[in-house]
Amino acid sequence: MHRIYNLLVKLSGVVLKSAGSFSPKLKEFTEGRKDLFSKLEKNIDPSQEYLWIHAASLGEFEMAVPVLKMLKEKYPDTKTVVSFFSPSGYKNKKQHPLVDNFTYLPLDTPGNAENFLNIVQPKMAFFIKYDFWPNFLNELKKRQIRTFLVSGVFRKDQAFFKAYGKWMRKSLLAFEHFFVQNKESEALLNSIGFNNVTIGGDTRFDRVAAQIEADNRIDFIEEFKEDKILVVCGSTWPDDEKLLLKFINSSTNIKFIIAPHEIKAEKIEQLERELQIPSIRFSEKKGKDLKNYSVLILDTIGFLGRAYSYANIAYVGGAAGTTGLHNILEPATFGIPIIIGENFSKFPEAERLRQLAGLFSVKNSEELSAIMNKLFLNSEFRDKTGMIAGHYINSNTGATRILEKYL
Repeated sequence: MHRIYNLLVKLSGVVLKSAGSFSPKLKEFTEGRKDLFSKLEKNIDPSQEYLWIHAASLGEFEMAVPVLKMLKEKYPDTKTVVSFFSPSGYKNKKQHPLVDNFTYLPLDTPGNAENFLNIVQPKMAFFIKYDFWPNFLNELKKRQIRTFLVSGVFRKDQAFFKAYGKWMRKSLLAFEHFFVQNKESEALLNSIGFNNVTIGGDTRFDRVAAQIEADNRIDFIEEFKEDKILVVCGSTWPDDEKLLLKFINSSTNIKFIIAPHEIKAEKIEQLERELQIPSIRFSEKKGKDLKNYSVLILDTIGFLGRAYSYANIAYVGGAAGTTGLHNILEPATFGIPIIIGENFSKFPEAERLRQLAGLFSVKNSEELSAIMNKLFLNSEFRDKTGMIAGHYINSNTGATRILEKYL
């Protein structure tokens, strides 16, 4: 099976190069890996010690941030290398104060794994949540490099837990310790003979909890909001905007910030055409009196996390359609009620917060308007709901400290 896997990985490399002619995303995937090893050799100082952190994409990198901060404090003389598998992670995080080197992860062939580790020679390796690559893990095991899974999540449908997955299980021997998010993951690992497991929780809670202590001030949002109720609609897709528009267009004395997930010009223009109350884009705000507008469209990135600190209510996008729910923990940390669409079954934190009554799921615009009006008109209900969301974050922090104590 391992030989077949290696053959398929090599074939996928050939196919991806050809497919790049038809898909911009696949082209990004292959173009980003050109001259990968020569770039690594140029950027890696062989006289330095490195810690390697692998994150599949941008979401996993955000989970890695508190770990990176802890590692920098614990090993101040050691540098960090962060690898991404997906272009969406790499292109959005080409630099960060806690990271010395960013790189794509090469395709998982034995040769690539050997070359990568020959160059980086990490003192330790940390895989965030998942993205298990057998050849890289086998090479780490062979070199006896301390390797850890951080905030791991396992599902019973993964190959590790199938009769045909014995060869994949062997790659898990690379991990000195598994820090997993839940009892289900612990039980699955135990069932195949791995007892070096700790339920450590999710480092995303540590990440968002730290945001409270940061400087969240944004002058233009203060000017825009005035003393009105503010609803921040984060990472919205067209399906989310369809849910929201009826309530937004019928609202008075409420301010809205919409941060679309995709900030393509045609999508923004379509949204503007459907808005029936005064709106303005971030990119066009210069010289304008923001108090005169009811909707501010963030056609930029980098402000959403801090924008939630000004919100009285948050709508988090992704669950109205099938693209996947975005980060509900960012607004929850500021102690505000959260509304989402109906498709969130793969997001246990959303289900748990809904059970606690700190989050509401809606199926249509009528349900959305009903809960929005209740939150808008009943300040006691709004405050209580927000308090539940904030407490949920505070009661789930500490995953990074658990890891640190082990190292």
